[in-house]
Amino acid sequence: MRKNGWLSLVYHALFIGFILAPLLVVIAVSFTSKGYISMPTEGLSLRWFRAILDATEIVDAFWLSLWLGLASATIAVALAVPAALAMVRHRFVGRNALMAFFLSPLMIPHVVLGVAFLRFFSTMGFTGSFGWLAMTHVIVVMPYALRLVLSAATGLDQDAERAALSLGASRFTAFRRIVLPLILPGVAGGWMLSFIQSFDELTMTVFVATPGTTTLPVAMYNQIAHTIDPLVASVSTVLIVGTLILMLILDRLVGLDRVLVGKG
Repeated sequence: MRKNGWLSLVYHALFIGFILAPLLVVIAVSFTSKGYISMPTEGLSLRWFRAILDATEIVDAFWLSLWLGLASATIAVALAVPAALAMVRHRFVGRNALMAFFLSPLMIPHVVLGVAFLRFFSTMGFTGSFGWLAMTHVIVVMPYALRLVLSAATGLDQDAERAALSLGASRFTAFRRIVLPLILPGVAGGWMLSFIQSFDELTMTVFVATPGTTTLPVAMYNQIAHTIDPLVASVSTVLIVGTLILMLILDRLVGLDRVLVGKG
């Protein structure tokens, strides 16, 4: 295989630098000692990281987003696994229509979903509930879980599962001991993408969130709309570092390359 030339290496370096530049700027701004958004030209400071602990609305919104992401990602994966296995293993009338229905949230703008959910919840009187907010996030993130589980389940050899069933294992035992380990990279990748999408969702959530169910993206949006201090930059830096740690942990547990591909 021919190695990349110096021109190709320079191009890739510039491309990666272009992608990382906004993140690096946000990280640099979060260390400023000034009371407004500015590059830290007069020394570094942890002032705005300490300010996160005093911003109770940001801390409360973080915990709500964390629990919301965990709940919606787990429910989405729990629904995506049987749906993916059914669509991969069986051919039935309406299969393609059902798959298109499950993946349809990817084709609808989130602002449209937000307005639709707001109208529906207002009419039914369901506003202000964590459960209903979680339901909207499940609808939005399930396609991400379904796509990766489908990728992992496609072409899966069923001989080992049939052998376990013929030896007296129940279907649940065969699924837990044989099928699930084989599709685990897709399940883990789908859960990770669903969690990140739920945790970061703003456009749809801003329509259905209430003062009692304000998520972190909504709280950060409100912070930017009313102030110009670098608090949001420091929160973003913490999230960037947290995401890197999560990816490293996932890489150690499952294998990040297998998770991103969705196949073992």
